[in-house]
Amino acid sequence: MKPDLPDDLDSLLAPALRPAAGNRDERLQKLLQRAGASRLRHQAFTTVRRNATPWRDLMKGLRGRDLHSTADGSSVLLMLAPGAVLPMHRHRHLEEGIVLAGRMQMGELDLGPGDYHVSFPGSRHDRITSADGCVTYLRGTSLGNLFGLAVELLGGLTPGSGAEPLTLREADGEWQPLAAGVVEKRLWQADGSQSRFLRLAAGSRYRPATYRGECEFMMIAGEAFFGDILLRQEEWQLAPAGTQHDEISSDCGATIFVHERTTASAR
Repeated sequence: MKPDLPDDLDSLLAPALRPAAGNRDERLQKLLQRAGASRLRHQAFTTVRRNATPWRDLMKGLRGRDLHSTADGSSVLLMLAPGAVLPMHRHRHLEEGIVLAGRMQMGELDLGPGDYHVSFPGSRHDRITSADGCVTYLRGTSLGNLFGLAVELLGGLTPGSGAEPLTLREADGEWQPLAAGVVEKRLWQADGSQSRFLRLAAGSRYRPATYRGECEFMMIAGEAFFGDILLRQEEWQLAPAGTQHDEISSDCGATIFVHERTTASAR
C-alpha cells in the first residue's frame, strides 16, 4: 500500500531531488533511499527530544527529565515551579548548570538564560529557589538517584563549604573563531573533560573533528542540524567516542553547550 501523500509532494521534493528524473513514484523511492542511508549514518547518536520523555516529580515544586547517566552523575533537565526550593546540599560530583528559561536564585546569586555555573565535588550549595519558575540543564547531578540525592542533602547539613563555584554570565568570556560564522567560548577544562559554548550565526556551518570521548550537546537557544538531525532548544544529543558529525549547521542561528570527554567514560 502506498502512503497517503499530499497533492503538492512533487513541488516540495523536486528542488531537493534534482537532477533526478522519473515519475512521482521514482522520486519518492529515491527520497526513501536517502532517508534510509541517513538513518544508518546517524544510528550511533542518541537524541532526546524536549517532549520525548516525561517529567518526573522529584520533590515539591521540582520536576526532572532524565537525559543520560554515568558514574560521574546524571544529565537532566530540572524545572522549578515559582517559589520552589531545592534545599542546601553537598555535591558528590562536578556539576555544571545552565539556565535555559526563567531565572534561578542560589543564595544571593541570580542566574538567567545562558548563565553557566559549575560546582566542584565536595562543595556545599546554598539552597536553590526560583521566584517565577525556570528550566535548567544540569550535568553531573545526583537528581534522579535517590541514594545519591540523600547523600547530598545530608552532606549539606555538615560544616564547611568546600571549593568556590565558578559562574560565567551569558555576556562574560571571550568567543574564539572556529570557522566563518562559528565561534566558541571555553567554560571549564580538567580531569579529561572540557566544556564550551558553541555559537553558529544564521547560515553558518562547520565540520567538527572526531570525538575522542563521548560528547554531549544541549541546545541552549535557536536550532541547528547535526548532520541530518535537527535539534531545537532544550533538546539533547550524545555522540559516542570515535564518532563524528559530517557537519553542524544552522539556518537561523544557535547556541549549543558541548561537553566532551577526552577519554572513554564509565556508565
